[in-house]
Amino acid sequence: MSHVDLLAGPPPTHLPEDPAAAELAAGETPAAVVRRHPDSPAAWAGLAEQARTEGADDVTVYAYSRVGYHRSLDMLRRNGWKGHGPVPWEHEPNRGFLTCLAILALAARAIGETAEWERCSGFLRDSSQTAYDTLLG
Repeated sequence: MSHVDLLAGPPPTHLPEDPAAAELAAGETPAAVVRRHPDSPAAWAGLAEQARTEGADDVTVYAYSRVGYHRSLDMLRRNGWKGHGPVPWEHEPNRGFLTCLAILALAARAIGETAEWERCSGFLRDSSQTAYDTLLG
């Protein structure tokens, strides 16, 4: 009889390669990449990062990151995620989701949505301590 560790928790979720990430890395504009890949967490993360970097209103940054976050949840569920468990930063295709979640947390804090800041920053830490340290630390 084999031993099963019932306390181990769910296995890490590893999202598939996101073609939008390569397009962004090649210098394509985030808006153009979103138009080609509207379901891509990496594309929405790129758009949210660009907006934040260029000084867009916090509400705009919040909106872009929220879309990316919801696209991410859909993709996570399609790839076996059950609503909790590790989503490692070390797995490059997970970074679009993790980045959207971090930017959403920061934008929520910036617009005074404290409960959302706490929920999203906690969710990020629970998903990947490395992502939390890298993006919010």
